[in-house]
Amino acid sequence: MSDSVKQLPLPWFETPLVESAVLSKAAGCRIYLKLENLQPSGSFKSRGVGNLLLSHLKSRQDTSSTPHFYSSSGGNAGLACVTAAKTLGYPSTVIVPSSTKPHMIEKIKLAGASEVVQHGATWFEADTYLREQVLPQDKGGVYVPPFDHPEVWNGNATIAQEVIQQLSAEPDAVVCSVGGGGLFCGIAQGLQGTKTRIAVVETKGAESLHEAIKAGKLITLPGIISIATSLGATTVAPKALEWGLKENVRSVVVSDEEACRACVRFAEDERMLVEPACGATIALAYEGRLAEAIEGFNQDSVVVLVVCGGRNVGLEVIEEWKQKYC
Repeated sequence: MSDSVKQLPLPWFETPLVESAVLSKAAGCRIYLKLENLQPSGSFKSRGVGNLLLSHLKSRQDTSSTPHFYSSSGGNAGLACVTAAKTLGYPSTVIVPSSTKPHMIEKIKLAGASEVVQHGATWFEADTYLREQVLPQDKGGVYVPPFDHPEVWNGNATIAQEVIQQLSAEPDAVVCSVGGGGLFCGIAQGLQGTKTRIAVVETKGAESLHEAIKAGKLITLPGIISIATSLGATTVAPKALEWGLKENVRSVVVSDEEACRACVRFAEDERMLVEPACGATIALAYEGRLAEAIEGFNQDSVVVLVVCGGRNVGLEVIEEWKQKYC
C-alpha cells in the first residue's frame, strides 16, 4: 500500500450521542439521539458510501487511470458520494432522474460534483443509463450503489460500534429508518452478538421491508406513494430481509402525517431539520409507540434513535408541514 493511500482521510466522523429530555418524556424511557445528520453530507450516507469509496481506493490494483466515482442517486446517496469523493481528492458524477428537484441538484453541484446529468423519469432509468451507457465509456469509472453493498454495510456498522463505546454499555434498543436497507444492515451487523433489539421504521407507501418480512420473501412495491421519498426503494436489499427475519428485529410502519409531525416537533425541540425519512424513526418516540416496537420496553429502557438526517428539507417545508399536520 502506498503512503498516499495510507494517508487518505476518513470521509465521515464520529457523531455525538446525546440524551434528549424532551423525547425521553414523550416516549416514557431514556432516549438517546445518534446525530448522523451532522455528517459532512448531512446524513448517515457519508459512512456507508464513504467507506465504499475508501475501500476501493485502498484495494485497487490498476493504477493506470484515475478513479471517477459515479452515483445514480439524486438524493442523499448522491450527495454523500460527491462529498466523500471531494474529501478523498477524486472526481465524481451523479446521474439524476428528471424528478429530482432543482435545489437538490444545486446542492450536489455545490458539494463538488464534476457533473450532474439528468436522464430518465425514475431512479431505475437513471441507474440503467449510468451502468449501461456512462460507465463503459470511462476506464476509471467506479459504480457507487446507494445501499446494497458489503462495504456500505461495513461503514454503517460503525454507528452501532460508536453507540456502545459512547454509552459504555449495550443499549436496550436501536431504532432506525429503512429505505433500501443499507443503514439497517450496517446497524444489525454492528450489533451482532449483543442483546440489543432493533426496531426498523418505514412510512406507509414505502414499506417494502415490512411487506417482505410479512411475506417471508422479497417483494416489489408497485410504486412509492409516501412523502418520504428517501425511503423510496420498491425492493430492499436481500441482506435487509435476512436481518429483518431475525428474532431481535421488529418492523413498524408510521403514516406520512406522523413522520412530518415528528420533523416539525424535532425542529422546535432540538433545533434540527430532518427529512420525513428520518422523522419516521423519531415519530415512534413522539407518538408513544415504542412499546409496540420493542419487546420488554419499560421506563428504564435505554433506546437510541438514529437521526439519519437528510438534506432535502428547509424552513419553508417545515412550515408547510406545521400548517398541514400540527
